[in-house]
Amino acid sequence: MADVDWEALRATAATVMARAYAPYSRFRVGAAALVDDGRVVSGCNVENAAYGVVLCAECGLISDLVAGGGGRLVAFTCVGGEAEPEVITPCGRCRQLLFEHGGPELVMETPAGIVTLADMLPQAFGPDNLA
Repeated sequence: MADVDWEALRATAATVMARAYAPYSRFRVGAAALVDDGRVVSGCNVENAAYGVVLCAECGLISDLVAGGGGRLVAFTCVGGEAEPEVITPCGRCRQLLFEHGGPELVMETPAGIVTLADMLPQAFGPDNLA
């Protein structure tokens, strides 16, 4: 996807990563995505003393998407680290969240390069399975 400004998306992810609440793991995560209407949505991780209640950066990003009027994600990046942000890949749970709002054609930046969500989550379960 040549028209995606990956550097700008990464910068947005790094900005929200700096705002993450990660006092337990000290591993801050920021995520940013381009929406089909041109908006950029983002989110950061928010930890909790009850570890199972942690909100991933991708959860915040999806909340930002829905609260901003919805739409489809077309490009996604995620950065994390204890100091300098590095491109990371979302966990399986978060890939499922992204699939719901971007589908298999969502283009993702990974440490190995640009891939589709279909490459990252083959044979995903989604809304079409419930039709």
